[in-house]
Amino acid sequence: MSRKVAIIGSGFGGLALAIRLQSAGIITTIIEARDKPGGRAYFWEKDGHVFDAGPTVITDPACLRELWELTGADMAKDVDLIPVSPFYRLSWPDGSNFDYVNDDEQLNKQIAALEPADVEGYRRFLKYSEGVFAEGYEKLGAVPFLDFRSMLRAAPALARYQAWRSVYSMVSSFVRNEKLRQALSFHSLLVGGNPMTTSAIYALIHKLERDGGVWFARGGTNRLVSGMVAHFERLGGKLRLNDPVAGIGTKDGRATTVRTMSGWSETFDAVASNADIVRTYEMLDHPVGKRSSTKLARKSFSPSLFVVHFSTEGSWLDLPHHSILFGPRYGGLLRDIYRGSKLPDDPAIYLHHPTATDATMAPPGRSTLYALAPVPHLGKAKVDWEREGPAYARHILDIIEERMMPGLSARLGTVFHFGPVEFEQELNSHLGSAFSLEPVLTQSAWFRVHNRDDTIRNLYFVGAGTHPGAGIPGVVGSAKATAGLMIEDLAA
Repeated sequence: MSRKVAIIGSGFGGLALAIRLQSAGIITTIIEARDKPGGRAYFWEKDGHVFDAGPTVITDPACLRELWELTGADMAKDVDLIPVSPFYRLSWPDGSNFDYVNDDEQLNKQIAALEPADVEGYRRFLKYSEGVFAEGYEKLGAVPFLDFRSMLRAAPALARYQAWRSVYSMVSSFVRNEKLRQALSFHSLLVGGNPMTTSAIYALIHKLERDGGVWFARGGTNRLVSGMVAHFERLGGKLRLNDPVAGIGTKDGRATTVRTMSGWSETFDAVASNADIVRTYEMLDHPVGKRSSTKLARKSFSPSLFVVHFSTEGSWLDLPHHSILFGPRYGGLLRDIYRGSKLPDDPAIYLHHPTATDATMAPPGRSTLYALAPVPHLGKAKVDWEREGPAYARHILDIIEERMMPGLSARLGTVFHFGPVEFEQELNSHLGSAFSLEPVLTQSAWFRVHNRDDTIRNLYFVGAGTHPGAGIPGVVGSAKATAGLMIEDLAA
């Protein structure tokens, strides 16, 4: 084709969409506000350390390899994925640990130590997870929901798997040990969902990990981004960096131009946005922009994140790549994160230790890590982050030192943090939300922002705010759904 398309934003969704369009012969330009591609998968280099901003849990590598296979290329020439085991080490304040591994014998042994009857319960949960994976991910993960009829067609399968129930409620119907309930329900947090309210369909993540594994890109998640960019540019695509979009021009009810802060402007046959959904509509030069941004702003958004990046002297040989430090509360803490008005002082923490897998992330004899805690977004908790940020970072590091890394404070090197204010200001994210719309049932599938706008018929969406949602497999799936629409529309 000789069609021209603009994609706003170079997160995983934007890059995956760009590769699909360029592979189909559509002339594609990505416009990125920041000085590096990747969106939330940004990175910093400080004192010889590579600090990935995230996301750092890579699952379903097949959905990524497919982007290269579209043109007969091999992802392995651009990206080296390394398997991670255990997937996660789960830790509780009483000192107990559970290594979530992809091995039934080891898993069953650990489950039996907590509650023998739950071995059979876990087997039944895994069977349930297989079912919702087939219905929710394989069948619907890359299918756009453009009208309510498409939702009605999916309804019987969703009802069969009791999609109206929460992940935690469904897990609890299979196992009775509270630690196991937490171990099998926390995954929805990885895509911005509260295990107590997010649809049980998200139990599919367990099957996704069991089948596809958990991986890390050698050199960091940033190397996966750079591999995608290299493939896109080899196909002839263009990437414009460090130039925020100022507006999307329209004519006769169609998106026609994209203009940037630098004064650059170009005409396109279609525009797709990987940017924040509220901000995108605010940039739209059409009455639907104001209406849609106002309507979306009233919806429920996922929480933000507070991430402490740090380096240390020496190695931590007993510390795995991924750890989850549960707090003394589970349900109560989740209520505070999603609905509370203050900053919880007992955070749950995801500890990322990439040098456990890849020593090149740090200089010889040193380690690179980050600690991530979900926190309320800026519309919930009125926190003075300039004052509270450094104190909260110290508090998180103190918890890690006490529970996982004794002697940490004496070995600390570089320390910096990225929180809700940075999500709002640097990533232009509404309310500083880290995952866009909260993935509850009434904001999923057809109820989520559609992959193609209903009024501006050549304006499309990709990424966490549209179907199917957040997470690398989710946004790559959204790219497949959106690309299918765009290729068909542009060929008409």
